[in-house]
Amino acid sequence: MVLVSSNDNGNAKKVLSKLAKGNGHGEDSSYFDGWKAYDSDPFHPIINPRGVIQMGLAENQLSFEFVEKWMKNNPRASICSVEGIDEFKDIAIFQDYHGLPEFRNAVANFMGKVRGNRVKFDPDRVVMSGGATGAHETMAFCLADPGEAFLVPVPYYPGFDRDLRWRTGVEIVPVICESSNNFKLTREALETAYEEAQKSNIKIKGLLITNPSNPLGTVYDRQTLETAVSFINEKNIHLVCDEIYAATVFAEPGFISISEVIDNSDIECDRNLVHVVYSLSKDMGFPGFRVGIIYSYNDAVVACARKMSSFGLVSSQTQYLIASMLLDDVFVDNFLAGSAEKLAARHRNFTKGLAQVGIGYLKGSGGLFLWMDLRHLLKEKTLEAEMALWKVIINEVKLNVSPGSSFHCSEPGWFRVCFANMDDNTMDISITRIRNFVLQNKEVTTKVKKQKFCWRQSSLELRLSSRRLEDIMSPHSPLPQSPMLRATT
Repeated sequence: MVLVSSNDNGNAKKVLSKLAKGNGHGEDSSYFDGWKAYDSDPFHPIINPRGVIQMGLAENQLSFEFVEKWMKNNPRASICSVEGIDEFKDIAIFQDYHGLPEFRNAVANFMGKVRGNRVKFDPDRVVMSGGATGAHETMAFCLADPGEAFLVPVPYYPGFDRDLRWRTGVEIVPVICESSNNFKLTREALETAYEEAQKSNIKIKGLLITNPSNPLGTVYDRQTLETAVSFINEKNIHLVCDEIYAATVFAEPGFISISEVIDNSDIECDRNLVHVVYSLSKDMGFPGFRVGIIYSYNDAVVACARKMSSFGLVSSQTQYLIASMLLDDVFVDNFLAGSAEKLAARHRNFTKGLAQVGIGYLKGSGGLFLWMDLRHLLKEKTLEAEMALWKVIINEVKLNVSPGSSFHCSEPGWFRVCFANMDDNTMDISITRIRNFVLQNKEVTTKVKKQKFCWRQSSLELRLSSRRLEDIMSPHSPLPQSPMLRATT
């Protein structure tokens, strides 16, 4: 027998399948590179105050006080407690892939509450999955064959390239949305993308939309949702609606679910074509629990997805805890209201800091992030200029923000920045770093312009302002000098 050494990567890789050796995961994108930069130099207010602050991870850490209070008052919800030990055996041996009935009832109830009880959900149509990632892959498996495709409006979440494509062989055809109309999805854009796919002999099996949008932080209005429904109905293709940020809406306009549209609209629609992907990762801030949900109006899809959920079940312990929590109406009502208030306050504080230094953003009312406009800081309107700016921000300003190109945005200069995954102190430091960065950039730009002017006018020695950059530096800022000088010269 010949043993392959664990460090013999060349030989070891030869035994992997083509799928395993491929690059379908997409981990080499700038989106994930930002995470790696943070992991190698993470910010800590005491241990590493000049480290990278993670603003590339859409987590909701603002509302854990509500959850922690409920947990203290409901110790029986955990089977790993003295109070809950009597339920341990029955929950530990439960393995039905339909899920605990209480869990499905609780999820259906919560989904209704998040949508203002304007629509009801049938617990028998609730299918669990290992997070939204598993739910999207399951939907791709159920609805399309290898080589077939989904239309996806850009910009879109980078993980879709992995979730929909990697193991399924399904393709993504981008639907181009532009800043000229605030990246709104239009019928014209849908038709253009559909026709281009046909010309390339790509069979379109569905349209995937994210509402509220990641990365835009905007919500779809009723008219746009009706446009999407009309489009998929006419083309006889599926509509998958990712609504995992439904409860993160903190201002007007409010959230409208696709379920409301097909329930309360006169528009013609084959309900068998409509499916919802949901999760508790964003709305509740529980990404580690891996609670993903598929809710389909198609019986065949429900049956198939439920069988496939065997590959990514939610643990029975988690189901039991979640069921206990979400069936508590008082808790749910308080959580949803309190979370919205906290998100609104954080959004208001962050955007105020951006406005002070002239940074704009796309106006939105949901999500755990905003779509920041740094086009005015680009040397030129190119992808290369965007990447140069991004490298300065992550390596020098020490903020992990995600460049628009990683979301397949067609216009350079947009960045997604997350604001709900940190405490108030870290947010203040982030704002300070952004402010110092922009102020230094303005000072450098002014000096460069003055230098060019003086050079043309005379050969006198250049006299720059005696003001030192250190005068505007925060003790938290990692910038010894303006990094924009390196990005723009």
